[in-house]
Amino acid sequence: MYLTKEISNQILEEMSEDSEKEDYSDRTISDEDESDADTFMKFVSEDIHQCALLTADSISDPFFPRTTQILLEYQLGRWVPRLREPRDLYGVSSSGPLSPTRWPHNCEVIDEKVQHIDWTPFYPEPVYIPTGLETEPVYPNSKEDTVVYLAEDAYKEPCFVYSRVGGNRTPLKQPVDNCDNTLMFEARFESGNLQKVVKVAEYEYQLTVRPDLFTNKHTQWYYFQVTNTQAGIVYRFTIINFTKPASLYNRGMRPLFYSEKEAKSHNIGWKRIGDQIKYYRNNQGQDGRHYFSLTWTFQFPHNKDTCYFAHCYPYTYTNLQEYLSSINNDPVRSKFCKIRVLCHTIARNMVYVLTITTPLKNDSRKRKAVILTARVHPGETNSSWIMKGFLDYILGDSSDAELLRDTFIFKVVPMLNPDGVIVGNYRCSLAGRDLNRNYTSVLKESFPSVWHTRNMIRRLMEKREVILYCDLHGHSRKENIFMYGCDGRERCKAVYLQQRIFPLMLSKNCPDKFSFSACKFKVQKSKEGTGRVVMWKMGIRNSFTMEVTFCGSTLGNKRGTHFNTKDLESMGYHFCDSLLDYCDPDQTKYYQCLKELEEMEKRINLEKVLEDSDASLKEITLELESSSRGSDSSESSDSQTYLLKLTSQIETKKKHLKTKKERNSTIVSHQNTRKEQELRDCSVSTVIDGHSRVADLLSGAGWSQVCNKGHLVQRHKESNSDVKDTRTNVSDDCIFEYFRRQFPNKALDMCHNLRSKMKECTSLQRKKTGVNWTDDEKRIYRDKRIAQTQEILQYLLPIVERTKPVQTTEIKQISNPRTNFQIQHKLKPATYINIKKYSTSWTPPRNPPFISQRNLMRLCGENCSWQSPG
Repeated sequence: MYLTKEISNQILEEMSEDSEKEDYSDRTISDEDESDADTFMKFVSEDIHQCALLTADSISDPFFPRTTQILLEYQLGRWVPRLREPRDLYGVSSSGPLSPTRWPHNCEVIDEKVQHIDWTPFYPEPVYIPTGLETEPVYPNSKEDTVVYLAEDAYKEPCFVYSRVGGNRTPLKQPVDNCDNTLMFEARFESGNLQKVVKVAEYEYQLTVRPDLFTNKHTQWYYFQVTNTQAGIVYRFTIINFTKPASLYNRGMRPLFYSEKEAKSHNIGWKRIGDQIKYYRNNQGQDGRHYFSLTWTFQFPHNKDTCYFAHCYPYTYTNLQEYLSSINNDPVRSKFCKIRVLCHTIARNMVYVLTITTPLKNDSRKRKAVILTARVHPGETNSSWIMKGFLDYILGDSSDAELLRDTFIFKVVPMLNPDGVIVGNYRCSLAGRDLNRNYTSVLKESFPSVWHTRNMIRRLMEKREVILYCDLHGHSRKENIFMYGCDGRERCKAVYLQQRIFPLMLSKNCPDKFSFSACKFKVQKSKEGTGRVVMWKMGIRNSFTMEVTFCGSTLGNKRGTHFNTKDLESMGYHFCDSLLDYCDPDQTKYYQCLKELEEMEKRINLEKVLEDSDASLKEITLELESSSRGSDSSESSDSQTYLLKLTSQIETKKKHLKTKKERNSTIVSHQNTRKEQELRDCSVSTVIDGHSRVADLLSGAGWSQVCNKGHLVQRHKESNSDVKDTRTNVSDDCIFEYFRRQFPNKALDMCHNLRSKMKECTSLQRKKTGVNWTDDEKRIYRDKRIAQTQEILQYLLPIVERTKPVQTTEIKQISNPRTNFQIQHKLKPATYINIKKYSTSWTPPRNPPFISQRNLMRLCGENCSWQSPG
């Protein structure tokens, strides 16, 4: 095939012009994209219709340049040159596989590709219930132990240098021969994590997981292969270098297990396994750091099987690429889902961004945007399963999905940290840093994915309103699914409750998985670099982090069971359902949730006010004590005025936070001062009978404040007749304080008896440090504390409010440890205190019901022998 000289000259001129443009114009393709050209060139078919490639082999003209970018098409009896179609540089090609994964150059990678089937258990998998017989194996270092797996230290450099496809494929020699009874381990595959395995007994193995690359911490994710198994034998596995003191393994979480023979023969995939599961602190602490161990036992179902253990359901970068390729090859879904490359990581892996919406029309500017991101922490694989469920639903053919695509523009970044996912990190990227603390960073080269994500969102906000941003995460210490939001109370008091409507709707649409009570809406200083806070400060009102447990649920029908992949994927549907409710033109659900949030806020504010008032009453009592010690009788007679002045300062007094050490020292000093005063009073005062003690009690400031509070809340009860829930909230410590002051000789015994009786009233187990409590346990603990105070006040408050003299037998009953507070006296309506649903916060009354000294003397009669302390 020969070309005419005219065509050759024409092509030479065009090529010379193109070369000049390439040399002197700004390049639109970065240097790091050059290596991707070879991969994408495979996507283009060699034969397009009847075209021929213009190469040196096909053209005899020695002056004609060799190129593969010009195609010659035979039309109307002549060859017509044209340029080849541009490659899919910023998209996903449908002509072939996606770009291969790139590893740090010194990471060893096996050739075998690990794949697992998708499977859902037929029944919910229950959490492990401890028997109390679990052992805590501690293995001393011994030279006789056999090292059966040791990953080479691939981090000889202090930081990441460069990457290549496949990493370093130098074969790793196993330290031991393939013995009949020794398990063989492997983790040099995508997302695998295992550093070292030591055989400490015939069927016991001690494992060490690898920290995140270029760090010495974040040991949480494990995922490894076990071969040469024997069925019917109880093996024990112990991972010894976890760093978190608390773990869901202490709350019943089980490890995940996968058998290739089970998958082939019975189509069974990942399932929860393990017995004698225990998470405990070991003695491996070094350099002031303490480590924790996870141990479990297990029997393999088959001989000579290839099995896997994992912390959570794996979801690799290859899984994501295959899923995106299937979307791109679908002629229907690809119409409203455009896949582009947002950026390249420092290892030159692609970070994809999906734009999902119905093809834009004239009203495209009116569409609001919704942004979802996931896997900024590579070990939190459960977030990828929720992302998959969301994409499955939003790209489906349901009417609701179509409505969402017509209404919104979705920007989705399904995997923010592919480098960390590939190498099996738990939290960091190859920069050795947590990307979710660097959204404010200007280091584009170090944190490219979060830098480009932030800029993409900023450009999007210039064009349209972004109504919601949600970053998906996993949580290693709490059950259920919940959200972290931002509290806009200080910025705008009128709308901060509206930021909580979407999580509340999600909890109503998914009551057996999502817990609204576990949601928090605070902006801590240590979280200012997170995506949630940065997007909120950029102007996105609904900016959330969705936290997904690694374990399971404590709610509804799912209580006490693990989440499987279908449970996680269903949260994607519930997210879309809640988004429809949130943006429904019929705002009934919206305002219903807003009203419920207002009631919650009022109840919380009232509880805080009552708690603060209890603390203020304590301070007032202590100040009265200190002021009365050096006073004479004339000054003490004006104690009512002084108390009223202090009471009026409860609301306006600024409360300064104190450290635990300062609070303890203050309490100790007050106790010492009180004991000295009691000894001084005992040496000066005369013997006071029972009636005069009660009279003194009634005249004291403490009980006046208790009665005062009762009348205060009763006044609010009269103004809020629709209130149904009634609870008391008078601090028992205040009550004990009054008895210490008024009964100096029997104060310690009476207080001791009352405290012991409170413990007998309800079997309350106080919270232990280092133990995670569920929401139900916290609610039970709080209710029991309230019930204790109610039982005491049901007996004491009627005695205080009576106008009759207090009998000696009643005083004996108070100091009697066998007194039952529950049935002896019924609480009057006036003393029932409500903390549930008040519309406004209360303030102290101007005229507290004090009992004057004259009325007190008349009430006590001839038996009263009250004397002033002066």
